[in-house]
Amino acid sequence: MAKRSDSKLNRLQRELPEGLLADAAWMEAHGYSSALRSQYVRAGWLESPARRVYRRSRAPLTWPQVVISLQTVLDLPLTVGGRTALEQLGYAHYLSAEMREVHLYGPKRPPTWLDSLPLDVAFRWHNSLRLFPGDAGAQAEPSPVMVSAADLSLPIRYASKERAALELLDELPRHESFHQVDALMEGLSDLSPRRLQTLLETCASVKVKRLFLFFADRHRHAWRSRLDVTRVDLGSGKRVLVKGGTLDPGYHITVPSDLAG
Repeated sequence: MAKRSDSKLNRLQRELPEGLLADAAWMEAHGYSSALRSQYVRAGWLESPARRVYRRSRAPLTWPQVVISLQTVLDLPLTVGGRTALEQLGYAHYLSAEMREVHLYGPKRPPTWLDSLPLDVAFRWHNSLRLFPGDAGAQAEPSPVMVSAADLSLPIRYASKERAALELLDELPRHESFHQVDALMEGLSDLSPRRLQTLLETCASVKVKRLFLFFADRHRHAWRSRLDVTRVDLGSGKRVLVKGGTLDPGYHITVPSDLAG
């Protein structure tokens, strides 16, 4: 019995990379019973940072380890997007300095135990099908960005900066500031018009598409002239986004008066 347990422990060391998480369902599917998991925890071979969640490490847990665990160990169709992707892809100087949330996008809600992990950041899930109904499984956007996390051998899957910008605009005006987004959009001079065209044509949010084109026009980026807006459904009618704001005559959205014109 001891040899069999040792053999399973050796296999677990191969199957579960150091520092990453696996939940009880994964452990059961790989042959590690509740009794065996309890034995490993008592012996110090596993730690349990949250109920029915396990990892092989005594070092502090980090959010990149959690994301990699979701994307690789548990094989969930989740992508880091929006504000978090832009921060991690090098645009943090346009956003707030302190990272408090990790924005995850995917067609299915992540495990509820994320909220119980001992971390100083919170995870916010966004249903990717609301913005991009054509997504199948993971985010079916051309060329998601794979970036290796510090001290981890496995990469994290991020949305491209083009998609992340649209996801960030979806947070206006309730969760993001117009002026902060304006500063960010001013710096996005290196976007791919081909990828933008695809994303704008498949995006379901009229508000997001109008806002994106408003900011693109405002900052006169070179890639703007290569977008064919006639192929983008901008809907009809007005969108009141700012009470007391100014109506932009081109895209029929209200924006802060100091950004109008």
